[in-house]
Amino acid sequence: MHDDMRLDFPATRRNAKAIETVLRDILPKTGLVLEIASGSGQHMARFASVFRHLHWQPSDPDPLHLQSITAWTDTLENVHSPIELDTTESCWPVNNVQIIYCANMVHIAPWEASIGLFKGAEKTLSLGGLLILYGPFKIEGTHIAQSNVDFDRNLKRQDPRWGVRDLGAVRELAKDKSLVFKTKINLPANNLIVIFEKVD
Repeated sequence: MHDDMRLDFPATRRNAKAIETVLRDILPKTGLVLEIASGSGQHMARFASVFRHLHWQPSDPDPLHLQSITAWTDTLENVHSPIELDTTESCWPVNNVQIIYCANMVHIAPWEASIGLFKGAEKTLSLGGLLILYGPFKIEGTHIAQSNVDFDRNLKRQDPRWGVRDLGAVRELAKDKSLVFKTKINLPANNLIVIFEKVD
């Protein structure tokens, strides 16, 4: 796969270091990390290069993204070939995962994708496994910065089904699942990391 297949998403480049710093404290010593909506593959390439003790499984529903992911990661021995995965599908092509990492999908997808993410995470995560989300969220119905208000408006112009979600609504998705909210961590540019744990 040639470098010219690599997509380059500026936001992905900008936020990778801050996310990596958080992951360093919460990733397990062994196991499989499933990335949902891997996009360009830039996060996967960086994190798999840094955390070489883990196996990494990229995924995305977009064929162009799958090509880009392969181009970014094909020299990394701890990265599996990317798989086509739509969170709304009832059966995911992977199981017994210790970590599910999902950045910038919850707001750039219909709400059904988030519902499917939690359903799939319940089935796919092993006991004690973590679902890690990254992106902007509203808190108790309120945006935490004007930039998020503007971003939300822009998302809705592109697709009315998209938009910055309220963290409370996202937490509600876990209530009838074997997933419990653990914590949220503030990151630069008014983004959060939100973590849920598989408990039974």
